[in-house]
Amino acid sequence: MPFLAAAFFVTALLYAAVGFGGGSTYAALLALWGVDYRLLPLIALACNIVVVAGGTIRFARAKVTPWRDALLVTALAAPAAFLGGLTPIARDAFMVLLGASLLLTGLTMLIPVRENAVAEPGRIARYMPIIAAPLGYLAGLVGIGGGIFLAPLLHLTRWRDARAIAATASLFILINSLFGLAGQMLKHGPHAFGQAISGALPLLIAVAIGGQIGSLLAIRFLPQRAIRWLTAALVIWVGGRLLLGL
Repeated sequence: MPFLAAAFFVTALLYAAVGFGGGSTYAALLALWGVDYRLLPLIALACNIVVVAGGTIRFARAKVTPWRDALLVTALAAPAAFLGGLTPIARDAFMVLLGASLLLTGLTMLIPVRENAVAEPGRIARYMPIIAAPLGYLAGLVGIGGGIFLAPLLHLTRWRDARAIAATASLFILINSLFGLAGQMLKHGPHAFGQAISGALPLLIAVAIGGQIGSLLAIRFLPQRAIRWLTAALVIWVGGRLLLGL
């Protein structure tokens, strides 16, 4: 458990530094550790909530969250995340989806991020609430927040400036994680959630500390590009290990 807690700490630190929760990597690390795959989403989503809740509050206090548009993007995705959490899935299919999600996550982390809005939003940007719905379903299915998929699309379509996109992704992850966790609890029962969380308290503490340090490092010390590349390398390695182990 100390090694796993350290891995969760590093994951939370890196992901929080780039505005995400880390749910996909938490789930993959638990899978590599041999934890029952049915409990993975419960633990990963709980860790996600711990990490992004603080970020969402900070963005709100800084008044950079575009509330109307952010809530529109989340409106269809959150119920879809709940349905994804309710959907039964076989172990092998779960592992393939999780591993593929990690590889895609790593690649999307390498997409250049605009610091300021320099052009009008693309035409597809107006359809982002509809596009976000399947992302929410996938997020609930494999136990992640889904913001790691949403944010690159928002950047590519010039939806908003970088800070507004980071704030929207943080809110998206938080709400999807809550809805996905509710679906997972209904699917497996409250006893499964109690079992998962009772054995994961050190992990929750590790991500809480790591998330706060990650936010501080991003603001005061480390360049965003270096953090994103480190995070991409981490998730690609873990995703590859997961797929090769099937």
